[in-house]
Amino acid sequence: MSPVTESATPTTAPGAVTTRQPDIDDAVRMWEIARDSQVLDLNSSYAYLLWCRDFRDTSVVAEQDGRVGGFVTGFVRPEDPRTVFVWQVAVDESLRGRGVAAAMLNNLLDHLALQGVTRLETTIGPGNEASRALFSSVARMRYADLTKRELFTNKHFPDQHESEELYIIGDDTTGGEQ
Repeated sequence: MSPVTESATPTTAPGAVTTRQPDIDDAVRMWEIARDSQVLDLNSSYAYLLWCRDFRDTSVVAEQDGRVGGFVTGFVRPEDPRTVFVWQVAVDESLRGRGVAAAMLNNLLDHLALQGVTRLETTIGPGNEASRALFSSVARMRYADLTKRELFTNKHFPDQHESEELYIIGDDTTGGEQ
């Protein structure tokens, strides 16, 4: 048998979905995916640039054939460095139903576990069944507890934003702290 030698042949099959940390060039596509979702709060394009620069270590993009098709944005909570807060999860329509969102979240959690992150927080509005199913699925995959509680009610928002419940994957030992 011949020894394995490096070649210019790609190591992933065409059409395969891979995950990685975003870079600044991904921000435009992330903004487009958020806009096209018609579900997410659309942040300014500048905000996505900042996510890709300042929070790239706590964010993930999914890519197929060189094109970004999904993203997760998050940050480690300054008050609790063992907790990553996931701000947004979005997958382009062309990649939905293939487990891409769960793969990105698992990639993020695996990566951050090396830095001592042991739990995930996110907020989900009462009408967002898809997000509830996604985060419940990730908790099951990781054999982790999933808890939820009220965080922001309608009165906290100056506009018509619906309430947001806090979902926690991992040990909920905050004793009710927000």
